[in-house]
Amino acid sequence: MDAAARVRVRLLLLLALPLGLGCSNNGGRCSSAQTTLLPEQEVEALKGIAHKLNKADWDFSVDPCSGSGNWVNVTGSLSNNAKFSSNVTCDCSFNNHTECHVISLELMRQNLSGVLPDEVVNLTYLQNLDLSRNFIQGPIPASWADLPVFNLSLQGNRISGTLPKELGRMPKLKSIQLEGNQLAGSIPPELGNIISLQRFFISANNITGELPTTFSKLTNMTDFRVDGNSISGKIPSFIKNWQGVNRIDMQGTLMSGPIPPEISLLKNLTELRVTDLSGPRMKFPPLQNALHLTEVVLRNCSIYGEIPSYLGQMQYLKVLDLSFNKLTDKVPVNFGAMMALQYLYLTDNMLTGDLPAWMLKNKASNKVNMDISYNDFTGNPPSECQQANVNMVSSFSSSNNNSLQPCLRKNLPCTTRPRHSSLFINCGGKSVVVDGNTYEDDSSQIGTSMFSVSDDKKWAYSSTGDFVGNENADYIARNTSKLNLADPELYTEARLSPLSLKYYGLCMENGEYMVKLHFAEIVFTEDHTYSSNGKRVFDVFIQGVKVLEDFNIKDKIGGVHRAIFKSFATNISDNTLEIHFYWGGKGTTAIPYRGVYGPLISAISVTKMGRNHRGVSTGVVVAIVIAAACLAVIVLIALYFKVFRKKNIKGNSRQFFYQGRKTTTSELQTRAQYFFSLEEIESATKHFDPANKIGEGGFGPVYKGTLANGTIVAVKKLSSKSSQGNREFLNEIGIISALRHPNLVRLFGCCINGDQLLLIYEFLENNSLGRALFGTFCSNNNKIFLRPR
Repeated sequence: MDAAARVRVRLLLLLALPLGLGCSNNGGRCSSAQTTLLPEQEVEALKGIAHKLNKADWDFSVDPCSGSGNWVNVTGSLSNNAKFSSNVTCDCSFNNHTECHVISLELMRQNLSGVLPDEVVNLTYLQNLDLSRNFIQGPIPASWADLPVFNLSLQGNRISGTLPKELGRMPKLKSIQLEGNQLAGSIPPELGNIISLQRFFISANNITGELPTTFSKLTNMTDFRVDGNSISGKIPSFIKNWQGVNRIDMQGTLMSGPIPPEISLLKNLTELRVTDLSGPRMKFPPLQNALHLTEVVLRNCSIYGEIPSYLGQMQYLKVLDLSFNKLTDKVPVNFGAMMALQYLYLTDNMLTGDLPAWMLKNKASNKVNMDISYNDFTGNPPSECQQANVNMVSSFSSSNNNSLQPCLRKNLPCTTRPRHSSLFINCGGKSVVVDGNTYEDDSSQIGTSMFSVSDDKKWAYSSTGDFVGNENADYIARNTSKLNLADPELYTEARLSPLSLKYYGLCMENGEYMVKLHFAEIVFTEDHTYSSNGKRVFDVFIQGVKVLEDFNIKDKIGGVHRAIFKSFATNISDNTLEIHFYWGGKGTTAIPYRGVYGPLISAISVTKMGRNHRGVSTGVVVAIVIAAACLAVIVLIALYFKVFRKKNIKGNSRQFFYQGRKTTTSELQTRAQYFFSLEEIESATKHFDPANKIGEGGFGPVYKGTLANGTIVAVKKLSSKSSQGNREFLNEIGIISALRHPNLVRLFGCCINGDQLLLIYEFLENNSLGRALFGTFCSNNNKIFLRPR
C-alpha cells in the first residue's frame, strides 16, 4: 500500500470509531488497565494467525490491546526508505470501555511466510487487514467473505489459486489490493456485487478472461488497476458508470481497442495508463473533459491522426506518453506553454513539420524531459541529437538532405568508411576485460530521455521513460552480494529501462553477425523474503525483429544471481546494428520497491561471422571443421561395415532391431557425451507433444524441449521410415560430439531405448548454426537450426 493509501485507511479507521469513545492513550488504543480485555476468541485467533504466518515476536503474556509486547507501533524504514510495520489496533469502547476488539491488523514488509490463515475470520470486528509484501503462499480462504473489512491488502506475496467468488458477499469492502501475486483464472462476476468497492488492484497476476459486465455496477470506483494480466476482450463501455474514477491502469494486457468514446464522461480522471492494445487503429480518445489529468500514457495503442491541441491547455498535466503510435502532423504549438509538464514522450510516431523551436530552448535546469526520436520532422534541425533533456535521435525524415547530423537521420547512417566488425559493452558498468575482449564502459546514470554516444564513436544508446511512482529511481541496477558465477564483473551492474532502451552498433561492416545478450537478475532475491516475489518481463528486438517475447530472466535460468546469455544471428546491411529492449507493461512494478521494473541487460557482445574479433577467418575455421568431419565420417563408415555387417553380434548389452539392422546399446552410448533416459526426454518434450515439434529433416521429426535443469534442447527423433537410421545416428554422434567451435552446434548426448533413437542438441536461435557455417545455406539434416522462431 502506498503512503497516500495508508493515510486514507487510517482516516477511515478513525471515522469508523464512535465519536468520544476509545481508549485513553494515543490513537484510541487500549492501555494496560486490567478492566480492558480482548475476548479469548480473538486472542486464540491471533495465536492461530501467528502460527500460520510464522510470526514469533508477539507476546501473548500481555493483552494484545495493551499497546506493549510488540503489539503496536512497530514501524520503521528499510535501507531503500520503504516502510515496514507490525500493528494490532484495537477499539476498547465496548461495554463501557471494559471490552476490546481488534479492528486493524497490519503486518507489512515483515517477510512472513506460511499460508493465509482461516483464523482471521474470528476477528469479527476487523476492518483493515494488510499483509502486503511478505512471502505468504496459498489461496485466499473463501471463509474471509464473512469479514466486515473495508480494506484487504495482500499485494506482493505469493497468493495463488483463483479469486474466490465468495468475496462478493463483502458489502463493506472499499479496497482490495492483490497486485503482484500468482492468482489465476477469471475475475468472478460476483465481485460486481460489492457496490461499495472503490479501489481494485490485481496488476501483475495471471488473470485471464474478460472484465465482468457486473463491474458496471461499481459506481463508487476511484482507482482501477489490472496491468500485466492476460485479460482479453474490448475495453468495456461500462466504464462510463465510474463517474468518480481518478485512475485507470490497463497496461500490458491482451485487451483490444479502441478506447470507448464513453471515456469522455470521466471528468474526475487524473491518471490514465493504457498500453499495448491489439485490434484496429483508432483516433485519439476524447479526454477534453478530464481537466485535472496529471498523467496520460497511451503507448503502442495504434492511435493515428493529429495530437489534439486541447492537451496543451491541461494545466496539471505532468506526464504525456504517446510513444509507439501512428500520430501524424505537427506537435501542437501550445505544448510549449504547459507549465506543469515534466515528461513528454512522442518517440516512434510519424510527426512532421518543423521541430518545435520551444523544445530546443529547453534547459536542463527546467527538468522537462522530452523524447521525440524516430519521427519524420523536416525543418529546423538541431546541431546535435541530444540538447539539454531532449532526445532527437532518428527524428528527421529519410528524404531530408545529407547535411543533417547522421544521428538525426533514419538508421544512423555511417558517413565514413565502415570499420568495425565487433562490439563489446558492459551495460551499466565500467570497462572490463573478459576472455581478451574489452567490454566498454557504459556507466552513465542518465536514462529518462537520453541519447549517448561512446567516446570512440563505436556505439550508442537511446533510453526513454520514467519509473512510475519513483521519479528519482536509478537507471543502473547494482548487485550488493557476491556473485558466484563466471565473469562476475559483467553482471555486477546492469542497465535498466522503464520503457524503451536501444543500443546501436555504429559504422559496422555489413554482413552476418552473432549477437550475444548477457543477463543476470541482480535486483530480486530468492531468500523467502518479499524481494523474492518480483517478476521482470520484457521484449527484445534485433534489427526490428522480435527475438524474445515476455522474457523473464529469473524464470528462464531458474533463479537469480545466475548468468544466462542468448545468442542470435542477424544481418547488417546498412552499417548500423539496432538492439531494442522494450517494456510492455508486464511484471511487477513495486517489488522490492518502486523503480526497478522493465528491461535489464548486463552486457552485449557482437562478433562478425565472416571474421571473428581475433581476425581469424571463419572460412578457415569451417575448412578445418569440414576436414575433421570428413575424417570422422571415413572412420565411422569403416566402423559401420565392421560392426553392422556382422550377422551374429554377441554381448551382454541390450539389443534392439531397427529397419532390419541389429546392434548393441553400448556401442552407441560410447559415441555421446551423455546418455539420457527416455523418461528424461519425454518429460522435456512433454511426451513429444505436437505443439513442440519445430521441424522435420531427413533424419525424422525435431522437437523443442526443456531439461530438468532448465536447459533448452532440440531433440531429433529417428524416423521409422528412414533407411539410413543407424548409420546416420552413428555419424551424427561421432562427428559433432568430437568437434568444438563457437560456430558449431553442441551435441549434449543421445538416448537409446528399445527402438527409440534420439539425439539431444543445444537449441540455437534464429539460424545460428546454418549462418555460422554456410551463410544462408544449410543442409536438410540441420534444418532445425534454420527455422525462424
